Amino acid sequence: YGEAADERPQTLMDIATIAAKLLKQRGLLKNIDISAEVNACAIHVDAQVDGNKEDWLVLFKNETHNHPTEIEPFGGAATCIGGAIRDPLSGRAYVYQAMRVTGAGDPRVPLEQTIPGKLPQRKLTVSAAQGYSSYGNQIGLATGLVHEIYHPRYVAKRMEVGAVVGGVRAADVKRLTPSPGDKVILLGGRTGRDGIGGATGSSKTHNDTSLTTMASEVQKGNAPEERKIQRLFLDPDVTRIIKRCNDFGAGGVAVAIGELADGLDIDLARVRKKYEGLDATEIAISESQERMAVVLAPEHVDTFISKATDENLEAYVVAEITSAPRLVMRYKDTVAADLSREFLSSNGAEKHTAAKVPDGIKQTGEKDARPTSDRLRAMAGDLRYCSQRGLIERFDSSIGAKSVLAPYGGKHQKTPTQAMAALLPVMDAETTTCSVMSFGFDPYLSIQNPYKGAKTAVVSSVSKLVAAGCDPDGVYLSFQEYFERLRKEPLRWGKPFSALLGALEAQLGLELAAIGGKDSMSGSFNELDVPPTLISFAITPNDARYVLSPEFKMPGNAVVLFEASGTLPEIKKMWKTVRTHVEKGDIVSAWSVTAGGAAEGVFKMALGNRLGFASAENIDPDALFGTPVGSIIAEVARPVPSARIIGCVTDDYMLSFGGAPVSIEELEHLGDETLEDVFPTKAGVSEPVKAVSYTGRPTLPSDGRFAMPRAVITAFPGTNCEYDTARAVRTVGGAPEIKRVRNLTPSCLEQSVLEVEAAIRGSQIVIIPGGFAGGDEPDGSAKFITAFFRNPRITDAVHELLFKRDGLVLGICNGFQALVKLGLVPFGEIRPMDESCPTLTYNLIGRHQSRYVSTRVASVRSPWLSLCEVGDVNVLPVSHGEGRFVASDEMLQKLTANGQIAAQYCDLSGNVSMDIRTNPNGSVMAIEGITSPDGRVFGKMCHSEREGVYTAKNIYGNKHQPIFESGVKYFK
Repeated sequence: YGEAADERPQTLMDIATIAAKLLKQRGLLKNIDISAEVNACAIHVDAQVDGNKEDWLVLFKNETHNHPTEIEPFGGAATCIGGAIRDPLSGRAYVYQAMRVTGAGDPRVPLEQTIPGKLPQRKLTVSAAQGYSSYGNQIGLATGLVHEIYHPRYVAKRMEVGAVVGGVRAADVKRLTPSPGDKVILLGGRTGRDGIGGATGSSKTHNDTSLTTMASEVQKGNAPEERKIQRLFLDPDVTRIIKRCNDFGAGGVAVAIGELADGLDIDLARVRKKYEGLDATEIAISESQERMAVVLAPEHVDTFISKATDENLEAYVVAEITSAPRLVMRYKDTVAADLSREFLSSNGAEKHTAAKVPDGIKQTGEKDARPTSDRLRAMAGDLRYCSQRGLIERFDSSIGAKSVLAPYGGKHQKTPTQAMAALLPVMDAETTTCSVMSFGFDPYLSIQNPYKGAKTAVVSSVSKLVAAGCDPDGVYLSFQEYFERLRKEPLRWGKPFSALLGALEAQLGLELAAIGGKDSMSGSFNELDVPPTLISFAITPNDARYVLSPEFKMPGNAVVLFEASGTLPEIKKMWKTVRTHVEKGDIVSAWSVTAGGAAEGVFKMALGNRLGFASAENIDPDALFGTPVGSIIAEVARPVPSARIIGCVTDDYMLSFGGAPVSIEELEHLGDETLEDVFPTKAGVSEPVKAVSYTGRPTLPSDGRFAMPRAVITAFPGTNCEYDTARAVRTVGGAPEIKRVRNLTPSCLEQSVLEVEAAIRGSQIVIIPGGFAGGDEPDGSAKFITAFFRNPRITDAVHELLFKRDGLVLGICNGFQALVKLGLVPFGEIRPMDESCPTLTYNLIGRHQSRYVSTRVASVRSPWLSLCEVGDVNVLPVSHGEGRFVASDEMLQKLTANGQIAAQYCDLSGNVSMDIRTNPNGSVMAIEGITSPDGRVFGKMCHSEREGVYTAKNIYGNKHQPIFESGVKYFK
């Protein structure tokens, strides 16, 4: 399919790519984007933007960092997501959506049972979660789906996989062939020794000495630096002058720049270093992170460097495109390498091996004789099906205000989603077009039969998209393979060979193709091997109006089953029937059946709104546990004749499968407790708190009147909520202006002071948005912001705004921390602070908290709350590791009496409490936000800016808190 079989040796890669080639030849992959830049998969999407159609590119990539995460779990997992982001980012796409799929042994195993030469499973899984979430949270990437797969064979080597999605207007991407004389710019971070040998190390077998000999192969991530590259590439004036771009991953300069053109002359001495002492080889192969190689025509170099400087980024020429087809690397007066392109483009020496497909492990076929109630209890507490909420809530899922689905939905946020969905990253308009992504894989089935395991993984990944309301005809795939060290043993080679054949059958049968992927063949530790692993990632565009969430919606609705019991074409036909009913509005919730059968599905669908399920009289309970993977359970608002009724939704929070009903509350408790010791969800105390009510309104309106009040939004290194905030201001009629604070050099910082001062003096509102400026720890978080605002010029400008022009100041999350440390809240001015002053410190649970919470308006004294009423309850996202407000009893009494306690955490009914399910950080008096004495300065933890028509469709309650309207109205 494109090349004659006798022109080159056949490889496993041929099996992985043949379906895409064949289906493209048949005209079935019309939206695929093909170019010389192959860092990420790319498809064209007809996006609806402000009611008009636009051509967008959606880029996606999956990445594995199993090797570095096994050795150094925090750094390895952090650079997994960082590396995944860089691939579509190099395609000029803004990365707005992420998924994490991992594999581990049982993390509850006692420390003393740890295998010598390895880290404990608990240490691996907890530290890796901290690393991945830390990086994703800092860069401002919504991680919409997190799932950890537990299997004893992942003790051999942990699996750490990330997948990301990016988007960009097609018109803003120019992919051109480099010409002799073009310049290569190195953009971003500096080069060090970290990561040297990382690419080759990832293919090594782990043994007893790996922990002590391979640590230097793990890269060091820098999320704020990559965030700045993201912002730079949002500028079409930048992306349209880029001819070609490559990210720095495996192989460093040698590969990232070496792949850009046939002829290259690289000056290694120009590469800026983190520290002195690196030789030419180290500079050439270092895999230091957060760098890009960019090809520009000579006349565009100065413009690009100037734009990069404005984003606080280093950018400089390190190489030139030449006419001679050779890769030349020079270092000072030495030629470090001079290689022909013909040699570099060869596949090296041919190697041959034999592969023998292993016999599948036969299942016993024994019927489970336990009562249905016992089977349900066992399933609820099983590591395969239990709640992972304590893990998932570490990852920010709401940033960007684009996430159509929250990871857990329903009034009680207990029903997990099976797919992540997010609106395209349209920053300057509104869109209804989203991308939806899922995965499929079951290690237990893959161990029994790698062929069937891979085939089923593909089916499952697509089925989850269909259950989320998507059209199966528009799906594209990407595979992640992870297998044991293959050696020269035919049976070992037969496992990936068999899995790829199974995936091939699924692709051809469903007429859907994998257009990308990543592999790792080093999953062994001495004689221990990981399960044969082929994960299928599936993605498709969709209209956000049709995105479904899986929680049951209404008692009395019928629950039907669309069964995947036929051939692959028949299964796809069934899926298209489901899609038709979604478009008609017949289906209101759906779940794609996986290994837990329909029983798992109805149990988890019931959790979110605390509803129940009663099976139909003619349903065999065994069938509910053994439903074929790929089947879809649907809650329907009206009869659907093409599906079989298996039961109905009830209002009693019980599961009835024909025998004695089982309490779902009991099952919920079993599922919650399974991983509680590893990923806790409980902390602090649960006593109620007195609700504060202050109804007095501000007496002095603003003297100024403006058609479009100006709001300056400061963006510091580490800030990541500036675009969400600007959109919130623009939507209500304000004029936002983002001012970036640059600290590359003293002169950059001095210039930033002058620019921000001028912006404040010309604005009516100052907003400090959220992020991780200066590190997210006590006395560190917002430290740089605080120092900047204490500059006399900035302090004077803020005081002039507040005291002479009746201006307003707002700080959210990290911005709230800055206001507290400055004294703007609760004192209303920038002033010296001491230990007696209020502060914000670590959450009581000791980790990042990301979820939706309810808050109650406690005071309307502030202009920011002029459109609110005392007692209003809003459901808003939080995302912070340090949000616990602490103050002395004397200060709390003053805040209460003055009406400065603006909002408190509460339950769905408005009851204020210290319970962690209500109060996510343990703030005293459940305080969520406070104001200055006159109310014009407002600091709060909840992200009121993360709101939209299609944002978090599966979160119930009033998600709109009109603080931005109130602030803008104050000046009209």
